Amino acid sequence: MQEKEPRRSPSSIELLLDPDAETAVRAEWDALAARGLSSLAGHTSASNRPHVTLVARIGLSPPDPDAFATIPSFPITLGAPLLFGSGDRRVLARSIVPTSELIGLRETVLAAVGPGEDAPHTASGEWMPHVALARRVRVADLAEALDLIGGDIRAHARSVRHWDPALITVTTLAELPQS
Repeated sequence: MQEKEPRRSPSSIELLLDPDAETAVRAEWDALAARGLSSLAGHTSASNRPHVTLVARIGLSPPDPDAFATIPSFPITLGAPLLFGSGDRRVLARSIVPTSELIGLRETVLAAVGPGEDAPHTASGEWMPHVALARRVRVADLAEALDLIGGDIRAHARSVRHWDPALITVTTLAELPQS
């Protein structure tokens, strides 16, 4: 019998939001948790911040920060809730309205990290930009959960980071200058 290789979590390159938008998302996390629903509020690690995953893959090395030197902060809209997954539990997230700036940033990231085997949710043609609110919301609780999600959140892209779960490290790659 062949021994199973341990499951490794992918590293990721993530876009962080301005403080007001982060506070608004955390308020939704807290509202879900206050009702006893699944929420990312329960994950209290310092690495747990509202973010948009740009790419994720096993063994992803951080790109050269110079790749982001000319990218300024840009507006982002966190829109309607969306669901990922199947079965009786789903990931609940806020959609991100795609813009040329966001797509350009993702293309910059992909060029900087080079080719590789991306996680399915960030693979070419599969990427759906979003900010996660909860990982395991029961389908039976969706109506209650959706009632706790407000209207659009206007945000600004503020920084890009590399998250490495194997080393438990977060590295800021770029602070995006405000125009």
